[in-house]
Amino acid sequence: MVVIVLENVPKSLRGEISRWLFEVKAGVFTGKISALVRDDLWEHITEKVGEEGSALMIHSANTEQGFRARMAGERRRSLEDIEGVLLVKIQ
Repeated sequence: MVVIVLENVPKSLRGEISRWLFEVKAGVFTGKISALVRDDLWEHITEKVGEEGSALMIHSANTEQGFRARMAGERRRSLEDIEGVLLVKIQ
């Protein structure tokens, strides 16, 4: 399972992502895709997010919490890995 949240990105990027995932709310995408497609989509998102945009991807993984997360672009929050537990740090 994959969840992607996009904010302040070009509409064309949202359209491209909707080819692979279901847009449940404006800028919020979810679905089940292979790891290869997921990583390719993330690479594409990071290239197109822009200076004012931001992106967050959460996907299933064999970790203590059961998921991994990635962030790109402008953000007020960051991800901190503390002894294998992912926490959100507010700037």
